[in-house]
Amino acid sequence: MNILSLNCGSSSVKFKLVSLEADPHGRHGPPRRGEEGRSGAGGAPSARVLSRGLVEEIGTERSAFRYVGAEGARRDESLRVADHAAAVRLVLEALTDSDTGVLGDASDVDAVGHRVVHGGSEFSAPALVDDDVLAAIRRSSDLAPLHNPHNLRGIEIARDLLPRVPQAAVFDTAFHHDMPAEARTYALPSELRRDAGIRRFGFHGISHAFVARAAADIIGRPLEELRVVTCHLGNGASVAAVRGGRSVDTSMGMTPLEGLVMGTRCGDLDPAAVIRMVGDLGMSPDEASDVLRERSGLLGLSGLSSDMRALLGAVEEGNEDAELAVRVFCYRVRKYLGAYAAAMEGLDAVVFTGGIGENEPGVRARVCVGLQFLGIKLDEAANEAGAERIGTGSVDVLVIPTDEELAIALEAAALVLATA
Repeated sequence: MNILSLNCGSSSVKFKLVSLEADPHGRHGPPRRGEEGRSGAGGAPSARVLSRGLVEEIGTERSAFRYVGAEGARRDESLRVADHAAAVRLVLEALTDSDTGVLGDASDVDAVGHRVVHGGSEFSAPALVDDDVLAAIRRSSDLAPLHNPHNLRGIEIARDLLPRVPQAAVFDTAFHHDMPAEARTYALPSELRRDAGIRRFGFHGISHAFVARAAADIIGRPLEELRVVTCHLGNGASVAAVRGGRSVDTSMGMTPLEGLVMGTRCGDLDPAAVIRMVGDLGMSPDEASDVLRERSGLLGLSGLSSDMRALLGAVEEGNEDAELAVRVFCYRVRKYLGAYAAAMEGLDAVVFTGGIGENEPGVRARVCVGLQFLGIKLDEAANEAGAERIGTGSVDVLVIPTDEELAIALEAAALVLATA
């Protein structure tokens, strides 16, 4: 079974083609850790990544296509990609190319899985796409205006280009959908909570679920026994408390704006600050939204950049604003980590993932400093080397690359097979 995973952003399309094979008893499912790319051990199902890549800077003169296909064949091209439809067509052409492709024909795609950031209150699991599902995704777009419209466009394009292929929407919010009431509920009047649907949803669920499962494999214990804090740190950032394989709390809320400091997003903020911006300072709601989403976070704190790499370089040069931005970012993560250890009544593992979490040992060290009382102690050499296991205390500290596209493919395959 060949599953194409599409992750459509505002100016990019990430993709991965995964072949999922049944075991001798006809079962399908995700590979155990270390089995990707080869047959499953002892009759277990195997997931093989056949191809992966990225189309970026769509709609600009800087468009680029990066592709890895058969036997490591690569394409790294600068070319004009006018829109998302052209990007998805480019992906399908590459997958079926006679030299670098991995499929004989586009009809060899058995299912397409799509990342959808916000599923609202309606989706607690992946869903096969039909007109009703599309309408529900549209209704949730105002809660994730930077993401859902582009996710939706990717689905519409794939339906047009592959009309006979089942399409599955895999929601970032689904993993957090059933958080305990005390974690998902805002202290607002019932007409806002129940009638207007204002609640905490949480995001990055695809990533949090993926790395939590991987952590259990590394530790060698059932996920159902573990209390794990997963730290997805990148331009968008969130922390989740995963107890027994379920999300019991997460830092993002009704939208991806709440919680940690992010690249350009403010994270936690007193609502009165927004009231003042719109009232006393005379901003329109759109202007205030732009400040909070596009001009705050690391960029707003530093006045320099939203890129953690650039800020860490500036810190080395003595830039005090960059130092403050990094300190605030790491402090917020550390504060949530401690809170979630309390929420789960203990802690077995901490996972760092995402672009910053996977690649910045200095950030990991700043987050973990002073947490020895929780059992968190870093092996400085292992941390600097980017090892998988970087803790020496009673709590495992892990660095695990996330793979949202693989997770989307596996979720889509399971759904299609279950409804076949």
